[in-house]
Amino acid sequence: MRISNVNTTFLILFLTITLRAQIHREAWEVLKGNTNSPSKVEFKDSYLKELKLPQGFKVTIYAKGVKGARMIAQSPDNGVVYITSPKQGSVYALYDTDKKGKANKIVTTLKGIKNVHGIAINNKQLYLCAPEKLMVCDIMKDGSVSKPKTLISDLPEGGRHENRTIGFGPDGMLYISVGSSCNACIEKNKEHATILRAAIDGSKRNIFCSGLRNTIGFSWHPITKVMWGMDQGSDWRGNDTPPEELNKLEEGQNYGWPYCYSKSLPDKEMEQPRNSSKEDYCKKTVPSVLDYQAHSSPIAMVFYNSNMFSEEYKGDAFIAFHGSWNRSSPVGYKVVRVRFNKSGTPEKFEDFMSGFLIENGKKQFGRPAGLCVLNDGSLLVSDDNNDMIYRITYSK
Repeated sequence: MRISNVNTTFLILFLTITLRAQIHREAWEVLKGNTNSPSKVEFKDSYLKELKLPQGFKVTIYAKGVKGARMIAQSPDNGVVYITSPKQGSVYALYDTDKKGKANKIVTTLKGIKNVHGIAINNKQLYLCAPEKLMVCDIMKDGSVSKPKTLISDLPEGGRHENRTIGFGPDGMLYISVGSSCNACIEKNKEHATILRAAIDGSKRNIFCSGLRNTIGFSWHPITKVMWGMDQGSDWRGNDTPPEELNKLEEGQNYGWPYCYSKSLPDKEMEQPRNSSKEDYCKKTVPSVLDYQAHSSPIAMVFYNSNMFSEEYKGDAFIAFHGSWNRSSPVGYKVVRVRFNKSGTPEKFEDFMSGFLIENGKKQFGRPAGLCVLNDGSLLVSDDNNDMIYRITYSK
């Protein structure tokens, strides 16, 4: 039978439309969720009254105009506060020379380090981490730093999550968080979606633990010395799935991503792993210890082990939640306390510093990012959205 050109054209058009519809339907089935980012309003001093804290706590402005302020570290020797800005490719040094609890001198101490984010201090040296580089500088008496020396130059490329964080463990080793290159995928580079561990000179690098989509915030309990981290769950799984995870991080363990989340639950949107079902794979992974509202976006995590706050806060952790975008109603935009019991086990989350969301969540005047317990026991909170640094103090 002879088919006319008209019929052939119609058939091709019909098949094309059908195929596109199938592709769009499959994409929609995977991309479950919403986009809703509260509009930013510029900070003004009257907004301080909007911030809510537990009784006895007070928030003040430590510094303004610290552009893109993210992660924070303070020198135990000279008291200078150092802050990274990935957007600016800079590191700032903040001085409180008159000891009034507020920076009265801000210096851009380093420039030109593209996407620098992680920061830590060890033995009068300032360690910095960009997506693919780990660097170290000497800290001078006046707070200035030497030219950075590169220790590692081949960390996995940035991809979806390029912000590296670093910290020194009780074992004296350096830990480096490397997020996933994607939202949910099978990584080609085994170092993606991990915590790496290395000697202080960058040598002896290995994978400490894996299956972590993006554990930017991690730290060690001051008494038990156990490592804890807050992992960011995958996007496009709905308003409340998967939750953000608080994990007990241990050597050699797999925490499930991209196939599993929370209490080792299979991610229905992911394909099956090789030589296993998702259910069998997930049984071999480590479940979360506590879960938090999905899409809250945890960034920094610090334990409190100082003397300014009341005794009940010792051994508890603080987590900065940057805030959601992949949800119908916004969540996060706050600093949360994690209560740990005397045996060092986390029991629950509770709001510590909130109020950045205003007008029923339609607007926000801040997105918490970095945290640092200062030498005097107060807590600094950076806001990379409005370039602010807040200081939280306590008095009975």
